[in-house]
Amino acid sequence: MSLVSRGFGRRRSATTDDRLPPGQYDTGDRFPVLSAGPTPHTPPAQWDLAVRGEVAAPQTWTWEEFRALPRESVSVDIHCVTKWSKFGTRWEGVSVDTLLADAGVQGSHVLAFSDGGYTTNLPLDDVTNGRAWVVDTYDGQPLAPEHGGPARLLVPHLYFWKSAKWVRGLSVTPRNEPGFWETFGYHDRGDPWREQRYSGD
Repeated sequence: MSLVSRGFGRRRSATTDDRLPPGQYDTGDRFPVLSAGPTPHTPPAQWDLAVRGEVAAPQTWTWEEFRALPRESVSVDIHCVTKWSKFGTRWEGVSVDTLLADAGVQGSHVLAFSDGGYTTNLPLDDVTNGRAWVVDTYDGQPLAPEHGGPARLLVPHLYFWKSAKWVRGLSVTPRNEPGFWETFGYHDRGDPWREQRYSGD
């Protein structure tokens, strides 16, 4: 079985926009769908979100509790490691700063974990200070399962595989622990402006 689904690597148009990182192309109105396996379909009533690991006070929210947290609207450009970029995407959700505020974080990294067993690792600095969200709407509509619904992590300044679909929580860790794609040779951090696609880039 292939590790990725339809849409991988198709080119649409070129642009000289200074918002486009090196090696990327503008996908225009398209929003390619890439997944490492079957798409989970978790009903919101069965969904919850956890903050656990190296924290003083683990946190868990049901769907209703998550939806009641302070929310933010964000408009950001996103960049996939398969070289497509999409400008001005509109999302709404909860800042990771809000999710971590009462946890008493005691580690340096987080490992995002998702339905379907997907994980991805991030330094704490890359998901705090207004740099990351758990989002549940896209373009004003509930987030569709193929794009990570009911909720996904959004870390727009890194390649999009770091924005884990179908997210169910953040495990705070004392050190870096490679996630799914990282164990297959993808870069630990994934900065699109430095073309950090693969280990050694």
